[in-house]
Amino acid sequence: MGSIRSRVLAWIGRRYLARQQKNGFDLSKMSILPDNALKPLKRDGLDPVADLGRLRAEAPISKLDLPFGMNAWLVTGYDEAKAVLGKVTEFSSDFTNLVGNAGVTEDQNPGGLGFADPPVHTRLRRLLTPEFTMRRLARLTPRIDEIIADQLDAMEKADGPVDLWQAFALPIPSLTICELLGVPYEDRDDFQRLSTARFDLFGGAGASLGAITESLSYLDDIVKKQRENPGDGLLGMLIKEHGDEIDDRELAGLADGVLTGGLETTASMLALGALVLLKDRSLFETVRGDDDAVHKFVEELLRYLTVVQMAFPRFAKEDMEVAGVRIAKGDIVLCSLSVANRDGVLGDDMEKFDATREPTSHLAFGWGIHRCIGAELARMELRAAYPALVRRFPEMRLAIEEDALEFRKVSIVYGVDALPVLLD
Repeated sequence: MGSIRSRVLAWIGRRYLARQQKNGFDLSKMSILPDNALKPLKRDGLDPVADLGRLRAEAPISKLDLPFGMNAWLVTGYDEAKAVLGKVTEFSSDFTNLVGNAGVTEDQNPGGLGFADPPVHTRLRRLLTPEFTMRRLARLTPRIDEIIADQLDAMEKADGPVDLWQAFALPIPSLTICELLGVPYEDRDDFQRLSTARFDLFGGAGASLGAITESLSYLDDIVKKQRENPGDGLLGMLIKEHGDEIDDRELAGLADGVLTGGLETTASMLALGALVLLKDRSLFETVRGDDDAVHKFVEELLRYLTVVQMAFPRFAKEDMEVAGVRIAKGDIVLCSLSVANRDGVLGDDMEKFDATREPTSHLAFGWGIHRCIGAELARMELRAAYPALVRRFPEMRLAIEEDALEFRKVSIVYGVDALPVLLD
C-alpha cells in the first residue's frame, strides 16, 4: 500500500540497534521505551490491549512518555485521529523532524511519500497517483489471479502442514509488487528476499538489521537499469513520462515506499484474515459468495484488524488545540489507528468482527494527504485471494492450537510469525 505508513519507530529502532550492535551493545538489554509508549504496538491476539480502549473512552488524546526529550501525545479516538491526520498546514511529517533524535541523521532519510511535506509530497504524489488509479491497476488483475493460483498449486503439492504465511500471505503481495514496479524476472528472487524485512522493533520474525539500507541500495541499481531501458512497470512509466522531473534517489525512495508499504501490510492482512476465517468456518461460505459479500468481508477485516497500528508521526508546527487539548509547537502526535477503528462512533459492537456490517469510513489506510496511495491495489489482492483460498481448500484448518500461535510482540505492522494449517 503506497503510503503507510507508519514505519518510523521500527525504522528508527532498526537503525539505532544496528549502530549499537556494531559497538558491541547487548540487544537483550535494549529497553529505551517505557511500557506505556509500547502499549499502542501490542495486542491481545487480534485485539488492541484493553487499556487502550479504556483510554479512548476516558481521554481520546492523552500524554505519551517517549525518550529523547520528545513531548508526545497519543490519539485513540476516531474523530480525533481524523482531525489530526487531516491537518496539513498545522502538522509536519517531514523526516528532518527526526534528525538528531535517537542518533538519526539526515543521510538516513528513506525518501518516499511518508516522510515528506508539501510541496515535495504534492509533487511526488502527483507523479504516482495516475499509476494507482483503478484503470491502470486493472492491468494487474490477470497476473494477480495467476500468482494466487500458482501459490495454491504449490500448497496443494506439499506434504503435511503448510505455513500460510510463507506459502500464501508473503509471496502474493511480493510478486504483485514485482509486477507493479516492473522488476525484471531474473531479479525477483533477490527482490522477494529483501521484501521480507519486518517492522518489529526488536527484530521479531527474523527481521534483519539495516534492511532499509540494503533495500535502497538494491533499488538504486534497479532504477539505473530502468533509466537506461524503461519497461512497462511503474518505474519505467515514471521515467518515460516524468524522467526529467525526478532523480534516481527519489525514484528509489518511491519504490522503497511501495515495497515496505505494500508488502508487510498486505501479507499480514492475508495471514490474519485467514486466521479470522479459521476461527469461524461459517465465514467460508460468506467468502464464497457474490462480490458484494466479499467486499463487505474485506472492508470489515481492514477495519477490525488494522494491521498498521499507528500512523506516521505528526510534528506540531504551531501551538494549537485539538478536541479541547492544547498541543504545543514541536510536540509529536501519534495516532493509534487500530484503537480508533474500534471506536463506538463508527457503529455498534465495533470490538467484534461482523462480516455483514456495512462498510465504515475506517482508518486502515490512514487519512488525509498521507492516506495509502496503494489502497485499491491491496483491496484487489485481498478480494481475489480469500475466495480462491477457501474454494481450493474448503476443509482447511489450523494444524496447531490457536493458543500456540506466535504473534509479533511489539510491532508497527501487526502480524503472526507463522500460520500452520492442514489443507484436507
